[in-house]
Amino acid sequence: MNSFSILFNEVYKILFLLIPVLVTVAMIVWLDRRVWAFVQKRRGPNVVGPFGLLQSLADALKYIFKEIIIPASSNKVIFILAPITTMTLALIAWAVIPFGENLVLADINVGILYLFAVSSLGVYGIIMGGWASNSKYPFLGAIRSAAQMVSYEVSIGVIIINVLLCVGSLNLNDIVLAQKNMWFVVPLFPMFVIFFISALAETNRPPFDLPEAEAELVAGYQTEYSGMMYAMFWLGEYANILLMCAMGSILFLGGWLAPLEIEVLSFIPAPFWLIFKILFLFILFALVKAIVPRYRYDQLMKLGWKIFLPLSIIWVVITAGYLLYFNLLPVQL
Repeated sequence: MNSFSILFNEVYKILFLLIPVLVTVAMIVWLDRRVWAFVQKRRGPNVVGPFGLLQSLADALKYIFKEIIIPASSNKVIFILAPITTMTLALIAWAVIPFGENLVLADINVGILYLFAVSSLGVYGIIMGGWASNSKYPFLGAIRSAAQMVSYEVSIGVIIINVLLCVGSLNLNDIVLAQKNMWFVVPLFPMFVIFFISALAETNRPPFDLPEAEAELVAGYQTEYSGMMYAMFWLGEYANILLMCAMGSILFLGGWLAPLEIEVLSFIPAPFWLIFKILFLFILFALVKAIVPRYRYDQLMKLGWKIFLPLSIIWVVITAGYLLYFNLLPVQL
């Protein structure tokens, strides 16, 4: 009975985390579309429910009742596993995101490595979907996505080293608490900008949505998918976007910490500060999509390998040199 209670408690905690994440994913799609409409002076979703808030629910119901078509020439097992893999990896990464000092599902010492590893594995779902479709356009889209995601993961990894040098710990709680006096966005602002742009490329968001560029690859790796299998790719993509916003908030914007340690702001619970920061970064994601035109693929690769990677490495040297010269290296190191 004791082991059953422990199991039930763990399942309860997992559901308590995953259900809000899935609901939030549905709501940020509405927010995404409203931001685009605002920039382009359109109304956006405004018919289904008050202010169009139920539009995402209507879209979800449409996907549920649509027929799932599996191409006859596809590798059916991998074709089905691809969207499941994408969505699962996008959701399990949230296990280590701390919403408060002790408010986290799994407080592991290597939380940042876990996040980086799980987000990196997301490329496998896309490659599986593109290859298993047995069609040229999805396959080309999957190859593009693999090259793009791997390229910008290198930059993100080097950027994270800058933060770790300032903290001396891989634990996400320690990273947040190290920003009590000053958020890392201030001393590491260039790295924050590069992280934000790299996150756009990592999640295939405009102006880097080349794996699914309609002009040359139809819908890319998702071309042969329909119904709920297409929706699972969509859920995984938006969950990854939220995850990158959460990573940016924790690494650079102080996580759950309030902007100023003053009495006026103390009544707001810690989780709300992290949520506000995630929404702020997501709105920036949406604004970029509405404003910035799409890159060419050669420009995308040049930006990642010839500009972002050298700048990130140079900044690591500067950060390490500064901390060493002024004897500011954390004790944990």
